[in-house]
Amino acid sequence: MATNASIVSAEEYLRTNYKPACEYIDGVLRQKPRPTRKHGRLQMVLGRLIDLGFPDFEAESEITVRIREGKYLVPDLIVQRCDRIQDPYPSDPVHLCVEILSPDDRTSEVFAKCEDYLEWGVETTWIIDPEAQRAWEYRKGQRPAEVPPAGSLTADGISISLSELFSGLR
Repeated sequence: MATNASIVSAEEYLRTNYKPACEYIDGVLRQKPRPTRKHGRLQMVLGRLIDLGFPDFEAESEITVRIREGKYLVPDLIVQRCDRIQDPYPSDPVHLCVEILSPDDRTSEVFAKCEDYLEWGVETTWIIDPEAQRAWEYRKGQRPAEVPPAGSLTADGISISLSELFSGLR
């Protein structure tokens, strides 16, 4: 991920629309890799599966979350319980954070980002690779676990089979 070394205030970060999206860590902007078509398609398919299949939850794409004072990250997808929606920027842990790999992503950086979500208080994170059609679940206190091809991604109250998820990629 590219980093712009100039120092920016949190207020400026939150009022500026960065394209592609940037994350904010202690005054430094970190640009997210550009998503591919498969990345964007998978993000849309997963959001739709959650919204239509699990009425107690709402999936939201590219929402800035405040991990702590001075640290704002932008998961590819967050899932919030409908009775606990935070607006405009969640500052309390959400139900689930999802990262979808882009070709320019470094896997180690994505896993480190998921560790930030878990440390923040998110119980489960998912990492999905649309190119290789692989996925991992990462839970607090555990190592990342790859989901078998015939398996399902799960989080409390949510289960989505990989076959259903990846069938949405043409």
